[in-house]
Amino acid sequence: MVAEQVVYNGNYLVETLANFINGEYCPPVNHQYINNIEPATGLVYGQIPHSDQDDLTLAVSAAETAFPAWRALPLEQRSEILLNIAQGISNNLDELAKAEAIDNGKPISLAKTVDIPRAASNFKFFAHACSQFASESHAMENSAINYTLRQPIGIVGCISPWNLPLYLFTWKIAPALAAGNCVIAKPSEVTPKTAYLLAKICQQAGLPKGVLNIVHGTGASIGSAICDHPKVKAISFTGGTKTGAAIASQVASQFKKLSLELGGKNPALIFSDCDFEHTINEVFRASFANQGQICLCSSRLYIERSIYDKFKNALISKAKALSPQDPLDENSKMGAIVSKDHLHKIKHYIELAKQAGGIILCGGEQVQLSGRCAQGYFLQPTIIENLANDAICNQEEIFGPVITLQPFDNVQQALALANDSQYGLAATVWTSNLSRAHQLAEQLQTGIVWINCWLLRDLRTPFGGMKHSGVGREGGNEAMRFFTETKNICIKY
Repeated sequence: MVAEQVVYNGNYLVETLANFINGEYCPPVNHQYINNIEPATGLVYGQIPHSDQDDLTLAVSAAETAFPAWRALPLEQRSEILLNIAQGISNNLDELAKAEAIDNGKPISLAKTVDIPRAASNFKFFAHACSQFASESHAMENSAINYTLRQPIGIVGCISPWNLPLYLFTWKIAPALAAGNCVIAKPSEVTPKTAYLLAKICQQAGLPKGVLNIVHGTGASIGSAICDHPKVKAISFTGGTKTGAAIASQVASQFKKLSLELGGKNPALIFSDCDFEHTINEVFRASFANQGQICLCSSRLYIERSIYDKFKNALISKAKALSPQDPLDENSKMGAIVSKDHLHKIKHYIELAKQAGGIILCGGEQVQLSGRCAQGYFLQPTIIENLANDAICNQEEIFGPVITLQPFDNVQQALALANDSQYGLAATVWTSNLSRAHQLAEQLQTGIVWINCWLLRDLRTPFGGMKHSGVGREGGNEAMRFFTETKNICIKY
């Protein structure tokens, strides 16, 4: 089945997307659909299935049928299929990047250089990881030997967010498939297009029917059903902390394996001995990349007092020079906020900052573009100072192009400010003092610490957060372990 297409606005096609179940595109059983809105225009440009329990029943049945053969497939053949998918993503880079820019509002240049290449890398990495995934053995002093088996779980659920749609969708699916599981996957209903396109790539790559099933819809209608289904044995979720808490409560009585990658309120600690120009450029990127809609973005900037004014003024100058543009413009460096509701949420936080005595150093206003983007959801990059560390805008995740600045006087104060948060996903430290960097990295209460860099990712490393930023780790062997059951076997001799 191909999507139904009609001409829309003279620019591109409205598509009615379909679920992908048992290797085929199919409409939702209830024939109900949800509008898909382009953030840059504010207009409906497509529809997606409003899937429910009936669609999940079909997907689980397909996965259940496919599992024995997929599990038994020799590793070399499984790896080859995943490599084919990786190549298919690379071969379709331009189409996937355009779909991501339209769906999400991010600059197409970002999608071309980050999102889509990383999606291909995810499949390529785990295609190799499955053949390198080893277990351990333990000898017991001339009496017995123990060895470990790590076996696929069966059917697993993967639920991904809207901010890095294909990037994070594949980050979950690839290791689940590599470990020998069958997958029921739900992309965000806000950004469904690249997941829909991925299904076609999987068909062409030779992925057997039923191994990957993609169902579209809302968290309430299909996401919750996936979490609740007794034959779905593990859930990997990336998204908001509130939703993660609800999922944890929902699945607790079923004792499912659970991986939650949740929100962040990430601190950047900037010392006077940093490489100033490098730090300005990288901290600015860490603050406003993808319109600040990355869980790893720095949003709380703590700056040593002796360089506070200099650093602040340099940030303001860069922010004033960064203007939102049409995401489909190859020269665009800042696109649209993902939805009208999310734009209103961000603006509400800016108002709360003002009420708390915050000073808006630049930005804070919605931007209206001309032409096709006249009704789009654009916001200026926003920098705020003069907020207490316990202010709402320093404690709650805004998830937009908004950062706060505070000075500090010594290392102990900087560390206390950084750790004063319910979140613990990532932190950055900017200094030329290697001893200080190591000490802070050990004491910061975050799952990831970057020293003099940001978003430099090695796919072998564990990824995840502390406190309200999540449960469990993704990436490398951590992901392969999550998507397998561990069994110890003891043989006496």
